[in-house]
Amino acid sequence: MPPAANTYDGEGVKPGGNDDVLPYFPFERDTYAMELGVRAMRADEPLIEIDEAHYRDELARKEALLAERHHARFQAEPGSEALQWETLTLLLRGMARQHPQHFALETQGARWRWHNHLLGTETTFTPDEVDSLPYAPLDWLGRQVQEDLLLMDGVREGAPLVAGQLCFPAGWCLDQKMGRPLLAVHAPVPHFAEELGRSTLLLMKGLKPGRPVTRVNWALTVTDRLDLEPSSRAEWQHLFEGITERNAGERCFLRLERQTLTRLPRTQAILFTIHTYRAPLATEVREASRRHRLASVLRTVPADTLAYKRISPFRAPLLAWLERSTSNSSDEGNAVTR
Repeated sequence: MPPAANTYDGEGVKPGGNDDVLPYFPFERDTYAMELGVRAMRADEPLIEIDEAHYRDELARKEALLAERHHARFQAEPGSEALQWETLTLLLRGMARQHPQHFALETQGARWRWHNHLLGTETTFTPDEVDSLPYAPLDWLGRQVQEDLLLMDGVREGAPLVAGQLCFPAGWCLDQKMGRPLLAVHAPVPHFAEELGRSTLLLMKGLKPGRPVTRVNWALTVTDRLDLEPSSRAEWQHLFEGITERNAGERCFLRLERQTLTRLPRTQAILFTIHTYRAPLATEVREASRRHRLASVLRTVPADTLAYKRISPFRAPLLAWLERSTSNSSDEGNAVTR
């Protein structure tokens, strides 16, 4: 769970709104700050968000990625089956309740029937029954949602990662993290251990069933592709070239991860969900105030963090684009009032 630069209040544009606007704008102040930025979720907030405009395409992309290299995108330790099943039953109930226009759940004794109206599919299974589903429970569940799903053992020391379906990562992969404790997972993040390590462990320890928390993490990228695992870097590395102060707004993308953390009541596992959104930066900073704020944040990001976030190669032209666009807007406003 990479650290956010800024917190947010959860009152951004919601999925299903303007296609040109991301659900959240994560910058609430003019300087970069390394902090967790978590808040308690409201009672009416879903763990799973449905971005209907992109749902089918993103689920099709997941299927293709899993078919291509399944082990790279789904892994589960032996003994994690109970954690996976509890996650599945919790999320399906919540999705049917919070998104009834898209999903329906019927129970007949021990048998469950799941209707996915968005995909036009129906699945019948028995929770906790081995081979009841065509895939492992978490793997099947991940094919119903746009989120990446990761499970940590909330009982074992350090909350190690024990199962995950990860199709849309931002520069990491399951092979690097599976089985490792939480702090080791975040070891590559500059300053994480000294600044956020203790508070992160306290947060995880203090999670209570029925009281999930959420946060938004941000990144700036040169591609709108969702799957940015390390092995794909050669396929989009060339996009760092040719970014200038005139085209940076269209060539650079704001990438957001809406993340949630939930303690499961029976197994005490911790579910970590990541819903990734992205859009050309120019569509997200149309207002001069947003351009000014992002420029101010970029000026205060430490050099090692800029390198870790892969912003260093295009930071200068992006700043020039933000400043140029803000200046042009000011000139146009002055012309109207003169």
